[in-house]
Parts: sequence; structure tokens; C-alpha cells
Amino acid sequence: MSEASDTYLSLKGRSESLYKVKGSKHFGYAVPVRNEDEIKAFLEVVKKEHHAARHHCYAWRLGHDKKRYRANDDGEPSNSAGKPILGQIQSYDLTNVLIVVVRYFGGVKLGVGGLIDAYRTSAREAIEAGDIIELLVEDTIKVDFPYEAMGSVMKILKDYDLEMITHEFEFKCTLTTSVRQSLTDELLTAFNDLDFVEASAEV
Repeated sequence: MSEASDTYLSLKGRSESLYKVKGSKHFGYAVPVRNEDEIKAFLEVVKKEHHAARHHCYAWRLGHDKKRYRANDDGEPSNSAGKPILGQIQSYDLTNVLIVVVRYFGGVKLGVGGLIDAYRTSAREAIEAGDIIELLVEDTIKVDFPYEAMGSVMKILKDYDLEMITHEFEFKCTLTTSVRQSLTDELLTAFNDLDFVEASAEV
């Protein structure tokens, strides 16, 4: 990973796949997610859609640093479902992504090796059915300034092609904006070089 990397790969929207082997059906779902609440909500949706299925296996990865992840076999033999799904997320270098694979047993046992292959293939096909997009890691910047400095502050926003997220313009003004992480220090310097203006990155 490059030193100044402030981009990451994720999915544009929900995508689906259906993989059949020896009578068993594997429905794959890949979705972009931002937090564990969204993960739980989507798992509930899938379990309602496929209430007759015995296995709803999944894996997810969150965060720009890709350090938060989980894999769940949901009753399948250990490491035969969740881990192969997670392996595909890692293989495509995705984050902020959840993949769920729902299995309907077709009457013929696949064995552990067969299960691993089926869950891996289903996850891969779900990813490939969607659109992988590159997103920016952004920092939120808060700027405090007197009303008289409005023109100078707005010029910097325009120069960096940034939009206000929130603003409060009174005797003392405050606004927030977001900027790609690699430009954060440069933008803070530009604001803080102005008289009576204070800018900081929100944690």
C-alpha cells in the first residue's frame, strides 16, 4: 500500500449471484456497508427473504485500514464458508463490504472441499456481478472565523473545489467541509494562514 494512499475499493451497490452444484443452490449477495448496524440490518433482510434456508454464511470488512473484519460459517463445518467468502473480499482488496451466501441443500453432500469451493465461487460471482469503485478517504475540517473573513474563507473553498457540509453565519461563523486525506494538511495551513481564522480536522 502506497505511503500517501487515500483511496480504497468498495462496491457501488447491491449485486447478486446464483451458483448451483450437485443440486445445492448458493445465493450470493454483495453490498456496500458503512458500519455493523447496516450489516445486521442487511442480514435480517436476507434471512427473511430466505427463511427456509438452513445456512446464511457471511463475511465483512470495514474501515479504510481494512483492519476490522469477520467471517461466520453459520452451522457449516469450521472455516468452510465464512473464511472462503472473506478470502474473496481480500482478493479483490475491498472494504466497507458485506457478502452473504445462502445455501439450500440439494441432497448430495459436497464435503468440506466442495463447500469451500462453492462458497468461494458464489462470493466471487456476487462481487463480479457488481461494480467495484474507488472511493476517497476524507477528513472533516471545521473552520471558525469572523464574518469579515468570509470572502477569504470562501475563496479557499472555491480554490479546492470543496462544498460546505454545515454552516452557521453570524457574528462568529463556523463551517465544516470534507477534503481528501492527502490534502488535509495543505488545506489546514491555507485556512490557518488567514488572520483570525482557526481550522482543525475533526476526529
